[in-house]
Amino acid sequence: MSVAYAAWSQTTPAPNPRAPAQNAIKDYKLGPGSLPQEGVPKGKLEGPFLFKSQIIANTVRKYWVYVPAQYTPAKPACVLVFQDGQRAINPKGVLRVPNVMDNLIYRKEMPVTIGIFITPGQRGEEYPDRIGNDNPDNRSVEYDSLGDTYARFITEEMLPEVRKSYNLTDDPAGRAIGGASSGAICAFTVAWERPNAFRKVISLIGSFTDIRGGHVYPDLIRKSDPKPIRIFLQDGIYDNRNPDNPKRDWHLQNEAMVAALKEKGYDMAYVFGEGNHSDNHGGAILPEILRWMWRDYPK
Repeated sequence: MSVAYAAWSQTTPAPNPRAPAQNAIKDYKLGPGSLPQEGVPKGKLEGPFLFKSQIIANTVRKYWVYVPAQYTPAKPACVLVFQDGQRAINPKGVLRVPNVMDNLIYRKEMPVTIGIFITPGQRGEEYPDRIGNDNPDNRSVEYDSLGDTYARFITEEMLPEVRKSYNLTDDPAGRAIGGASSGAICAFTVAWERPNAFRKVISLIGSFTDIRGGHVYPDLIRKSDPKPIRIFLQDGIYDNRNPDNPKRDWHLQNEAMVAALKEKGYDMAYVFGEGNHSDNHGGAILPEILRWMWRDYPK
């Protein structure tokens, strides 16, 4: 029976959503697992590369490929795809996914894994050097929409593109996909639509809200047969609270996702911290999330 990992299933009672949160928000700090460590080999971060999609027509985007020091072409590598790749690889940001992967792979707490970090699409032929708020103009269409368009983009375009240079596993249990905010619901949608391709999902401050219909997921989960997806959800109890419109209340919708996934017996863990719509908490616990995600791979 699939149950939530007890060590991570924790929450803090939700506050009055109308109460000011400024003085209550916790400041989460990065630990050693997110920072370069002496003696740990550094992987290569290649890119950025430009990619023009045919499936998401008239868009261009950037992507980077992280190659761990332990990679060898003789053995297929596992895969970790991250949306909003420009944020995930930022060496001064709070996610710093390549550092986390360096440390966990070195300690054999996750398998040798190729990281693929992808920006949202920008409409047109050019990807500007600077875009306000790091949000290319097709981000919401790609990330917040339900359906299989983005899943097809990942499985039919991006994976084959990276596979030209690297030996990637075909095992769906060896593939993880993640993101924050709209990138998180996007990651879930990819696995929901293509569980034969991705079976691990990392959701940080996920936007399971009525931006483009994402609020339906809790009911959809309950009405559907369980899918072979392992998912970790992180959110803050002050995340975009909206007492006047529950479908646009980020934390309430994350609570609804947890309840639905529990009810259907998914392999799921979650943490609700004392934060708002910020990457800070997710970044601070990302080493533990990835350690939990890969805890039994390969069996």
